[in-house]
Amino acid sequence: HSGAFRDCSSLTSVNIGNNVTTIGSSAFARCTRLTSIVIPDSVTTIGDDAFYDCTSLTSISVDENNPNYKSIDGNLYSKDGKTLIQYAIGKTATSFVIPDSVTTIGEYAFEDCTSLTSVTIGNNVTTIGSYAFYSCDNLTGVTFGENSLLTTIGDRAFAYCSSLTSIVIPDSVTT
Repeated sequence: HSGAFRDCSSLTSVNIGNNVTTIGSSAFARCTRLTSIVIPDSVTTIGDDAFYDCTSLTSISVDENNPNYKSIDGNLYSKDGKTLIQYAIGKTATSFVIPDSVTTIGEYAFEDCTSLTSVTIGNNVTTIGSYAFYSCDNLTGVTFGENSLLTTIGDRAFAYCSSLTSIVIPDSVTT
């Protein structure tokens, strides 16, 4: 259900049962002490902003038999690897390189990530979703590949990135 565990600030880990098929919108929003979540193969739908403001989240694990989702290095992706759905924003890494398989950075994917100072967006990304990097306070640089195919930057994708000093938008961007 939407917001089912919202604001459960004492919740530290979640292991979702094998009969659960849907994680609702904002289901774990503002669970600020949540460090890990295990998603079984039964989950076929994850709602928008399911992990909003989970500032301690360092690991999202997905059962390898899940038909719609997978985990790479503790981050959540579509099964085909083309959409980066959720970066585990509690990670302490200061830089991140978007994998070459990714064509879409999902809405809210990095929202409120305060550890990252730089992100490299590869040539294959065509869409950066709305609010993708919203309020990434310490993000100072965003680098695009020389042959970037990026066409769309969503609404408020970089809003409230108060440390972002410059960004060179690729010529390929039309929206």
